[in-house]
Amino acid sequence: MMNRAEDTESTDDTPTCLSGQTKTSSSRDLTQEEQGRFKTERVLVSEFKQIKLEKEARKNWDLFYKRNATNFFKDRHWTTREFEELKECREFESQKLVLLEAGCGVGNCLFPLLEDDLNIFVYACDFSPRAVEFVKQNPLYCPERCCAFQCDLTKDDLTGNVPEGSVDVVTLIFVLSAVHPEKMKLALENINKVLKPGGVVLFRDYGLHDHAMLRFKAGSKLGENFYVRQDGTRSYFFSKEHLAQLFKEAGFVSVVNDYVLRETVNKKEGLCVQRVFLQSKFTKAALPQVS
Repeated sequence: MMNRAEDTESTDDTPTCLSGQTKTSSSRDLTQEEQGRFKTERVLVSEFKQIKLEKEARKNWDLFYKRNATNFFKDRHWTTREFEELKECREFESQKLVLLEAGCGVGNCLFPLLEDDLNIFVYACDFSPRAVEFVKQNPLYCPERCCAFQCDLTKDDLTGNVPEGSVDVVTLIFVLSAVHPEKMKLALENINKVLKPGGVVLFRDYGLHDHAMLRFKAGSKLGENFYVRQDGTRSYFFSKEHLAQLFKEAGFVSVVNDYVLRETVNKKEGLCVQRVFLQSKFTKAALPQVS
């Protein structure tokens, strides 16, 4: 299995435009050694344990935040730089936007957004009740500008907290990978209900053949491209084709869907490692014009 330090989104997901980072239509090529490892990786975690992990998914994320509080992930000040759509989707500069941050964690994306842009209101939800409490305890939390609530995107109807068809932009950043593959479509259909026609989903998550995927040890594999960490949290690694199909089935249209390849230095081991992410943009189909 792999621990969180080896998978660390806290240090390796920040997509600043460094040399060695490129956007491309295909994932990276595997070395012969890596190809051999995948071919021999056939044994899956037992069905009993997989059922237990699914039942305890919320508890495992709550324990993660209990251990790490607000210290694990870095604030994501890169969001408005990488996703220019946050500004470009306005019809005029002073237009107030309504956002939903699906899977807000402890607010590492939420609070930089609120600081960077005074003309937004943000709904923020997370699977972990403890994470939501950390958000509400943050000195920057202001009910006039944001509303945080606990939600399981795969079964709790978002319209209980967010008016249907009211959201301009949804951010889904390193969230869908933590959802069981069989329930991903449910989460996307839930998000679709609160998004305006023509509204945008901004997506970033782990891509196929990312270094974190290759670091999992025997006994960690739950299914194709799906693994469990030592702390019981899980991670899926997306191909762009699978991601596009998921969004299409949930009623979205693909606008941008690219791999981001990035070399980062693992300071602990002194290694240069290959990170692979998917950065994508999808829209909800606009309503047909009535003649």
